[in-house]
Amino acid sequence: MAHTRQTTAMRRALRREVPSTVAVIADEQDFTAMRHRYRSFTFDDHDTYLRQIEKLLKTLATQGGHTTVALFDPEDYADYCTETGLDPDTPASRSRFTAELAATGPSVPYTGQPIDRLVPLLIHRAVRQATWEYATMLLTDLGECADCGQDIGRAAFDQASRTLTRLLEEAGPGTHHLVVSVPTDEQLLATLQAERPPTGPARLDSTEGAEFVTVLAAGIALESRGGLVLRTTTPAAPDRVHGWRLDRGRLVPLTAAEVFNAYCTDADTGEPLPPEPGVDHRAGFDITPDDPWPTHH
Repeated sequence: MAHTRQTTAMRRALRREVPSTVAVIADEQDFTAMRHRYRSFTFDDHDTYLRQIEKLLKTLATQGGHTTVALFDPEDYADYCTETGLDPDTPASRSRFTAELAATGPSVPYTGQPIDRLVPLLIHRAVRQATWEYATMLLTDLGECADCGQDIGRAAFDQASRTLTRLLEEAGPGTHHLVVSVPTDEQLLATLQAERPPTGPARLDSTEGAEFVTVLAAGIALESRGGLVLRTTTPAAPDRVHGWRLDRGRLVPLTAAEVFNAYCTDADTGEPLPPEPGVDHRAGFDITPDDPWPTHH
C-alpha cells in the first residue's frame, strides 16, 4: 500500500513537470468550418465548446503544471495535414498540430484568465505575429541597394533600432507607451510599452521591441507615410503626448496643434473626439539619429 501511494505521488510530481498546450478555435465561423469538414470533430455549439475549454484549463491549473493556450486556425491545420500527409479527420492529427502551435503559432500562457478575456488576448497575439511576419517579409524582399550594395531591409532595421533608442533616451523617466502606424498594402500597426527609471536604460519586452522596430523599419525602408505617437506617464503629473510623421524615411516632429488634432480625431470616421482629461499634447522632439536615413534604390 505504501509503495502504491509513493508511486502515485511520484506520478503527480512528474505531471507538474510536464507542460500542456490547449488549442482554441476562437472564431465561430472557424468552429462551424471544423464541424462541417470533419466528422471526428464532435462539438456542436461554439459557446459550449469555449466553456468546456475553460473547465479544462482550470483542471490543468489545479495539477500545478504550465499551460500554453494556442490559436487553432482551420486553414493552417488543413495545410499542415497536406504537408505532413496526416489524415485531418482524426483527434490524433489535431493533437500533433497543437503541439506544433506551441512552438510556432500565436499563443499565450494560461494564468487563470476567464475565457472571455483569454480569446481576445489570443486574437491580439495572432494579429501582432501576422503584422511582424508581414513587415519582415517586406524588408526581406527589398534586397540590396542598386547604388551602394547595402541590404536595405537590414539597414532600415538598424536605423529603426537607433531611432527607438534615441526616442527613449530623450523621453526621460516614466512609463512610455508607443504606437507606430505604417500604411502599406496592409495597414501595419505596432505598440510598445517601456519603463524608463530615473537612472539607467529603459526596460521593455524584447519581443514587443522587435515587432515595433520591424514595423518602423518597414516605414523607413519603403519611405512611406506613417506616424508615431508617444504617451508618457509619470507620478503626480499629466500624461504627455508627443507625435511624429514619417517623411522619406525620417521621423519629423509634429507641432502641438498637430498632435492634438491627431489624438482627438476618430481614426475610422474622421470625426473630432473630446480631449481626454489630464493629457498634455506637446510637439514632438528631435529624434533623428546621428546618421540620417539615406535614400536607397
